[in-house]
Amino acid sequence: MSALLEAGAPEGSVFLLMKEDQAVQAEALEACSLKGARKKACECGPDATIIMVGKGAKGMLNGAMPNEAIKKDHSLQRGNWGNQIEFVLTSVGYAVGLGNVWRFPYLCYRNGGGAFLIPYFIMVTFCGIPVFFMELSFGQFASQGCLGVWRISPMFKGVGYGMIVVSTYIGIYYNMVVSIAFYYFFSSLTSVLPWTYCDNPWNTPDCVSVLDNPNITKSVQPPALPGNVSQALNLTLQRTSPSEEYWKFYVLKMSDDIGNFGEVQVHLLSCLFVSWVVVFLCLMQGIRTSGKVVYFTATFPYVVLTILFFRGMTLEGASTGIKYYLTPQWDKILEAKVWGDAASQIFYSLGCAWGGLITMASYNKFHNNCYRDSVVISITNCATSIYAGFVIFSILGFMANHLGEDVSSVAEHGPGLAFVAYPEALTLLPIAPLWSLLFFFMLILMGLGTQFCLLETLVTALVDEVGNEWILQRKSYVTLGIAVAGFLLGIPLTSQAGIYWLLLMDNYAASFSLVIISCIMCVCIMYIYGHQNYFQDIQMMLGFPPPLFFQICWRVISPAIIFLILIFLLIQYETITYNEYQYPSWAEAIGFLMALSSVICIPFYALFYFRITDGDTFLQRLKNSTKPSGDWGPALLEHRTGRYAPTIPPSPEDGLEFQPLDPDKAQIPMVGSNDPIRLQDSQM
Repeated sequence: MSALLEAGAPEGSVFLLMKEDQAVQAEALEACSLKGARKKACECGPDATIIMVGKGAKGMLNGAMPNEAIKKDHSLQRGNWGNQIEFVLTSVGYAVGLGNVWRFPYLCYRNGGGAFLIPYFIMVTFCGIPVFFMELSFGQFASQGCLGVWRISPMFKGVGYGMIVVSTYIGIYYNMVVSIAFYYFFSSLTSVLPWTYCDNPWNTPDCVSVLDNPNITKSVQPPALPGNVSQALNLTLQRTSPSEEYWKFYVLKMSDDIGNFGEVQVHLLSCLFVSWVVVFLCLMQGIRTSGKVVYFTATFPYVVLTILFFRGMTLEGASTGIKYYLTPQWDKILEAKVWGDAASQIFYSLGCAWGGLITMASYNKFHNNCYRDSVVISITNCATSIYAGFVIFSILGFMANHLGEDVSSVAEHGPGLAFVAYPEALTLLPIAPLWSLLFFFMLILMGLGTQFCLLETLVTALVDEVGNEWILQRKSYVTLGIAVAGFLLGIPLTSQAGIYWLLLMDNYAASFSLVIISCIMCVCIMYIYGHQNYFQDIQMMLGFPPPLFFQICWRVISPAIIFLILIFLLIQYETITYNEYQYPSWAEAIGFLMALSSVICIPFYALFYFRITDGDTFLQRLKNSTKPSGDWGPALLEHRTGRYAPTIPPSPEDGLEFQPLDPDKAQIPMVGSNDPIRLQDSQM
């Protein structure tokens, strides 16, 4: 037996060893532990031991017994998550990103503090969780990325291409933000943070450090201030902080215009290279490596947040910051802008319509409870946003108390919060470099968690689209190629005008285009494919139909909210600015083209597919182009039951995964003590 296995049994060979001869059975089981055991799978039954030999055989038997069909609930070609924790952690890392830290707290205090949480939770309930569940179930049912899933209605495959374009834009500039966090992390490896004082070569005469005037606070000044003290106070209130000058004049070396690229900053270019190398190494083997990395990248940010939370709460003035963050302003609930901000924040924060949720869910086992996962991940994301607000505003309250200013004067959002306001506040703490290291390490991990999924979305879409064995075996090279392309496309962001382009991409690449993509996806699944068909698919996959609440949300409420978000974005549109810099009209035009480049994929592909579809009349071609393709449905034959049951034997060209043996008539070598090896017909 050992000699036979070592000699190399044919692919898909199955050996049935009767337990009449314990010696032969023991030898066979020992053979399973030989070198190359990953290609052998052994299973013991009450009367026999089955050994299957062949690539990916390990795990295929899944409890199969003699004369019983071989069962499996995982894909041999694409692979699956090692366990469900890996998927949940990856999805949490994808959804919980930099926006939870630098956008939500600012939106909360600006839109009514605690009162903002009411429209926020309403939007989470009626839009966020339902759309999240839809995307997870969509990808898991078909076991395909954001392109392959559109076998459900091929005419709308342009929606998948739009997701690819959006993920490409976001992946380019998002990793640039991570690289800046890397640079700040490396700069914090010092005894004194470089943005603490104003005695550096890049500082200007207007620079005033918070440590240079510690006693000038509103709380200690008498009502009538002497002239010189008033001047000093005004200077402090209008000061340029060393952290701001470090950001503008040293890290970015900002030019005066978006069209003036200047020089590439070598230190940022180096950090961008490091960031892409880290992303590639973590995704080199696909989910097999990233699934293990997320145990750290998705959990350690919560450790850092908790450390910073308790440190911030012990500071003087922290309660003022928290009060400013959460004090309800009930009159603002009646403002449409508050509801629009709440809907937009939850929509973008969860990563809907990026393609990442569909991609990550496609690696789930078919019967995984994605309904439970969608609720858990969505609630975790929202709770993280609120929790991060306490961390941010406790420190900002401390800094405002130190300066004698209102919290609103030091509160910022976006890069200004992460790389100017918060780093400056950290300089007031004892052992400031330690807190700075923790903060930027947290930003790095949060950014990488999102970046992993963005890159995997692109890789999976390309590999699934080609779909042959050659590219499946060379997936690492595809990952490397996309990582190299992302690095090269990100080089302009390391120039002196890089921050202008980064903010332009952030404002336009994933704005109204995501809303349109998501709305079309809901309409296609619910009204073109048919809500009853989709509910039956979910029941086949999960064992129960989607709850009535989700059925109503998918059909009516969620698309309506998404449409209102689009209207809100168009009505509330304002010309993009960065501090005092006003973007020129040609730059805004580029931004709109960037946003349209993803949306325009939908009508272009629809027209293309309509033209190549058979049909004698317009209505026939329209019907044929929107109905599901023949290979739509579960990827594994074991799960293609009911209306998906094949009527003819499948072939490899169908794109479906099946056993190498004929399921009805398999030739099985029999090995026993009293009989020679013989062939026997048997059903597997």
